[in-house]
Amino acid sequence: MTEKEMQVQHKQEVQQAGEPTKPEKQYVPAVDIFETAEAVNVLAEMPGVAKEGVEIELENETLTIRGVMTPTVCEGETVLLREFEPGNYLRKFTVAETIDREKIQATMVEGMLTLVLPKVAPAKPRRIEVKGF
Repeated sequence: MTEKEMQVQHKQEVQQAGEPTKPEKQYVPAVDIFETAEAVNVLAEMPGVAKEGVEIELENETLTIRGVMTPTVCEGETVLLREFEPGNYLRKFTVAETIDREKIQATMVEGMLTLVLPKVAPAKPRRIEVKGF
């Protein structure tokens, strides 16, 4: 392997206002967001994070994604390149009023978090009966 093939790509750290109270690093997970007629889909890349290490909260209009990375150490291996620096992941999104908050779903597979934010079904037209006295 040449030196050019193994270049370290650094993760982007969360920019916090004020002083941090925890010594650990927090990273911004890379995301892709796709919209269909039925839902908004968010794919968040959080390598090293297990399903049990993911926490998702929806408070008011803010959707918060947190992930805790557990570094793996394998016996008998020599590290040649380490890009996965231990730390947590944090990302916040503002959720539109068109999202059905009760039907949001999340799955975590091999470091990839998939969130499905279904849209509220549009009100169906209906005929209103006029009654007389």
